[in-house]
Amino acid sequence: MKAPFLSVIIPAYNEENRLLSTLSQVHDFMEQQEYFAEIWVAENGSTDRTYDIAQEFAATHAHVFVLKLPTRGKGGAVRQGMLHARGEYRFMCDADLSMPVQEINRFLPPALQEADIAIASREAPGAVRYNEPFYRHWGGRAINLLVRTMLLPGLRDTQCGFKCFRGAVADDLFAQLTLHGWSFDIELLYLARLRGYRIVEVPIPWYFNPESKLHLGRDALRMVMDMAYIRRKARQGEYMHRAVLRANSPEERSVYKARKNT
Repeated sequence: MKAPFLSVIIPAYNEENRLLSTLSQVHDFMEQQEYFAEIWVAENGSTDRTYDIAQEFAATHAHVFVLKLPTRGKGGAVRQGMLHARGEYRFMCDADLSMPVQEINRFLPPALQEADIAIASREAPGAVRYNEPFYRHWGGRAINLLVRTMLLPGLRDTQCGFKCFRGAVADDLFAQLTLHGWSFDIELLYLARLRGYRIVEVPIPWYFNPESKLHLGRDALRMVMDMAYIRRKARQGEYMHRAVLRANSPEERSVYKARKNT
């Protein structure tokens, strides 16, 4: 079978109220494109009808696939979806569609060239936020300040749930991922910088959804602990060691060894 140009991966935990609408919107948009696309739903540990709804939709729509994962964790769901997908480009898409689906093409050629990873940004120049409570906005800014200070200087918004990867880059990075909760984006982008991948931020219109599963206080604390974990692994050289082991050629291995020794 011909490999798709784009794979859309939707992590889904207890999404019975909005998953059908999201799948319909994404599928209808993909049907209007000139390129061939597929959709993967990664359901992980839901206690409602999320999996059944996804299965019912897949049964009547070609190129829609469903993964049933036994444990919770957004990062783990996205990881499995990315590694099962076959697209030349792979797009991670939150089930709430807080970014309109029509924005997806801005992350792909020809609109965006020479990016290994394109991440949606609610803070890059040109981005617009709608209906977001001030406490969520400033809480998010505080978290991003910590992320930039501790691990990822220069990136304005690492936690937005819409990101696009070249297929080969997704295969490389998600195979190395060790965090499977909310902080997986941070580890993923940290690994990407170690690997020398080009990351581009794409400003988007973003609509606040009051049904968000993010708990600002609890999840912020978890993210701080996870960032400390990433820093510890980085100091111990574990990420660079993994990159050397996964390098695809003797030339790549020499580059990563040289980085480790600097």
